[in-house]
Amino acid sequence: MTDTPDPTAAEPTSIEPGPTPPAVAATTADTGSTGWQKLPSRAVLLCTIDVSLSLAVVFAIAGVVLGVLTVGSWVGIASGLSGALLGAGIGTWIGLRRYRNTLWRLDAHGFAVRRGVAWQRETLVPLTRVQHLDLKHGPLQRLRGLATLVVHTAGTRHNAVSIDHLDAQDAERLRERLGRQLDHDEDA
Repeated sequence: MTDTPDPTAAEPTSIEPGPTPPAVAATTADTGSTGWQKLPSRAVLLCTIDVSLSLAVVFAIAGVVLGVLTVGSWVGIASGLSGALLGAGIGTWIGLRRYRNTLWRLDAHGFAVRRGVAWQRETLVPLTRVQHLDLKHGPLQRLRGLATLVVHTAGTRHNAVSIDHLDAQDAERLRERLGRQLDHDEDA
């Protein structure tokens, strides 16, 4: 007697889990390390604007001062404009590097933020040290669906960790999850 499959029998189905929300994702393939999340692509513009404007103003002022002191007022204006363009260009480059090298994760140990290119700095806030949480939405962030999460901690040195330009939904999920942990610790 041979076993033949019953054509009317339903085939076994496997249920694959849906995508894990970014705020609690287990692995990020493109960062190469467990749990590290990148800022959303919508954050590139805001990451570059704040650095570009600052450097454009500084370079413009330096250009005007150097131009006026060395040659005259018209040269000062021209060198101020050139300095502003140079500062904006350098600021854009720095902002893009800052965007690419800002990562965050939330795991069983706590909330961690990694920043930096040449000098990388990683800050870990253990879940037990979280005191309270703030979400900030500036006008440009609201237009782009972004937010800033500020995690206030127990202690005196570096008593707050913030990460700018998170996806607004990720920031809310992070706040809720960290807040639940905070409520759970207070109840215990």
